[in-house]
Formats: sequence, C-alpha cells, structure tokens
Amino acid sequence: MLTKDRITLIGAPPSPYTRKMLALLRYRHIPYEIIWGNPGDLLDGEGAFADLGIEPPKPVLLPTFIMRDDRGEFQTVTDSTPIIRRLENEFEARSVIPDDPALCFLNYLLEDFGDEWVTKYMFHYRWHFDEDADNASSILPLNNKVDLADDTWKLFKDGIGSRQIERLWVVGSNDITAPIIEESYKRFLKIMENHLSNLPFLFGHRPSSADFAIYGQLTQLIGLDPTSRTIAHEVSLRTVAWINSMEDLSGINPDVSPWETLESLPESVKSLLKEIGHVYVPALLANSKALESGEETWEAEIDGSTWTQKTFNYQGKCLQWINQEFYSLTDLDQKRILDLFQGTGCEKLLMKQK
Repeated sequence: MLTKDRITLIGAPPSPYTRKMLALLRYRHIPYEIIWGNPGDLLDGEGAFADLGIEPPKPVLLPTFIMRDDRGEFQTVTDSTPIIRRLENEFEARSVIPDDPALCFLNYLLEDFGDEWVTKYMFHYRWHFDEDADNASSILPLNNKVDLADDTWKLFKDGIGSRQIERLWVVGSNDITAPIIEESYKRFLKIMENHLSNLPFLFGHRPSSADFAIYGQLTQLIGLDPTSRTIAHEVSLRTVAWINSMEDLSGINPDVSPWETLESLPESVKSLLKEIGHVYVPALLANSKALESGEETWEAEIDGSTWTQKTFNYQGKCLQWINQEFYSLTDLDQKRILDLFQGTGCEKLLMKQK
C-alpha cells in the first residue's frame, strides 16, 4: 500500500484539514493516495497498517500523513503547516509559498488564522445549533462506513453528537461567546466578498497555503453545515463559488499566474488584518499570558464581550512561531510588514526580542 511514488494520508471528508491538504496536493501535482478512515483504527491492532509497526499519532488527528523520517522509516505526521513546508523542500514545482519574504510572512499569518480562528467558526456552527448538530452527527458516521446497519448508525450518531457538543469548550464556544463567533464569521465573509471581487486568491492570481487553510474550513461551513451555509449564500456568493473552484486547481499554470507585491494588495487584505487584530490577536495574547502564569484558563475582552477559554500550549506555540517568522525577516521587510499592520492591531502579536 505504501510506495515511494506517492504520499499516503488518512483522513475524512468532514475534516477541514484533510480538505486543505488534499486540495493542496492536487494543485501541486504531488502523487498521493487518500485512505478514508480513522488513523487510530488503521494503525493499531488489526488495522490495515498494523503489520508495518507504525505508531498512531498522539493525539490522533486528521489528516494523518505517513512519511519517512531521517532514517528512512515510516512515521505518522499530522501538523499541516510544517508538512506544507516539508513538501516545498521535497517538490519544487507549483509552490504555495510566496517568494517575497514579507509576503511569505503574511501568508504564514493568514494560514495560522485559517487553521486556528476560522476553525472556531466551523466547530461552533457544526455543534452549537440543534439542526446543525443533528445533521453532522448523522453524516459523520457514514463517512467511515456508508453501509452501516441502521441500529449501529444510530449508536454512532448518538455517541458522536453528545461527545462533540460537550467539546465546544475546546474552541471557546458557549452562549456568551456565540455572538462574537457569529459576527466575526459574517464580517469575514463580507471581507472575502470584497476581496474576491478584485483577486481570485488572497495574494494574487495563484493560491497560497493560506488560501488552502481558509478553503479547508469553508468546505465545512459552506458545504456541510446548514446554518453557516445559509449565511454564506446570503452574504458572499463569491466565497461560495471560490470554494468550489479551490477543490481542484490542478489545471492552473502558476508560471503565468503571478503573486501581487505586498504593496499592491487591495485594501481588503488590510480589512482582513483588522479582523485578525480584533478577534484573534487578543485571544493569542491572553492564552500566552495564561501559559506564562500557569493558569488553566484565560479571559479576554473580544468584540466588546468577555471570552473565557481553556489555555492551550499549541496556541502558545503558534504565537512563538509567528514571531520567529517575523524576526527572521530583514529590517527592511519587517518595516514593510509593520507599515501594513498599522491600524490593524496585528502589531501587538510581535513580542520584543530579548
């Protein structure tokens, strides 16, 4: 099943990160095979890969890539952002990382926003409303096995629904924060509607890794979950059309599809940065402060309301990585970014170097 000629990954259609990576692999013409299923089941016990002795990822995440380590042995890899950078090194053509270092940093930030904040829209809309939760808990079991017996299907549906609704706290979704998430989603769609009236992708006429990150979340918000889908159709038909075309960009020729320069990006990019500064930046900073203080939860004022959420190490690393990317830039490129950030609130992300 595993070959040198193609990459193997395990995922599921309702996983936004699976969809992110599949679309990216198609666009980059990287040979792959996708196995629909649960990596924990396939890599453990009697699973399809049990005889290869590959350890399941901890925690089990979708998608799980099976890639070779430095010794040439198979291992499971799950974090999409570093996997994309690894693929950039292993496959030269059809890059999704802009050449301009400042634009590359902006791409990194927007990819992180897609992966870590737009996913809050996705998880909230999927499990906060009764209609959406019933829809998702009904469909998700069938993605693993479409011919489930009805009684088994009901058992899985009841189990998935109750478990995921209980996990809304993971993304900070509750009755108090629901309006914050929903208003941010609507503002985001309006920004996308404006942006896509000027450019087909975030940074020009070819897709970046940030495009694929945002696309992945929107496949669920617009393609699976009823409430968020209805809102998208009301607010931004351009975004609805965009996710349809993003699914398979294998026919685009990037050699004749240039990036914009940082300075020539439309005003809609600054609008997006203002949204990031308005909602995502205070969340990252509050989480980081809680980590430093050893607090299990953090609280911040976001969009005029109080947001309380569990503290997570990974979001602390996201902030560190954003800073690493910024401070690896030359002084000139840092200034270009700071000029763009002016008035957005995103400059607060950048910690002073010690």
